[in-house]
Parts: sequence; C-alpha cells; structure tokens
Amino acid sequence: MGTGARLQHARREEEENRLMRKPTNWDLYFQKQMGDPKMHGLIEKEIESLRVGIQIAKLRQKKNLSQAQLAARAGMSAPNISRIENSPAQNITLETLVKIARALGRGVEVTFPGRRAN
Repeated sequence: MGTGARLQHARREEEENRLMRKPTNWDLYFQKQMGDPKMHGLIEKEIESLRVGIQIAKLRQKKNLSQAQLAARAGMSAPNISRIENSPAQNITLETLVKIARALGRGVEVTFPGRRAN
C-alpha cells in the first residue's frame, strides 16, 4: 500500500470513528474549516507533514531502502518498521525514533510551538 493509499485509509478510519460518537465542539469546528477549499488544502498538507510514519516512509524511499534494509540499519525488525510507517496513530518512543533517524542519516528535532491566541 502506497503512502497516498495509507493516508486515505487513515482518513477513512478517522471519519468512521468520528461518525460513531457524538460530535464535539472541535469536530464541528474542524468540519466547518474543512468546508473552505483553501483551508482544506492547508489542513491536509499539515496533517500529512505531521505523520511521523509517512515522513519515515518518504525518507526511506528517497534513500532507496527497503523496510528490511532500514530495519537492519536501525537494529529493528522489518515488521516493526512497517507498523510504524503504516499506523498513523502509532505511538513511538523517542529512542526508537532516534534509531530510525540515525539509520536514515538524520537527526530528531522536538519542538513545542506556541499556540495562537483566539
């Protein structure tokens, strides 16, 4: 399953989960924002960029590495790399993230951006 297909699958799962519970104020606000085509595009772009698994998959593919090759470099199993890349809601430890980043010749940067005042 390609990155785009994984993203579509994640969106479908999120939408199904949202439909099964009563909408929160956040859900209502989000739906309103997604109705604006310009905002929709910006939100989708940001959501995709935030998905750690997608970022890892893109970097791995850019380096022409298979999941097994990346796993070997990171000292992990290939199924573990697959799980991280394919599960948008996957929790990942900082230690694991650092291993993968180093295996990709990258570092890890954690930021806590300020929130916009309403």
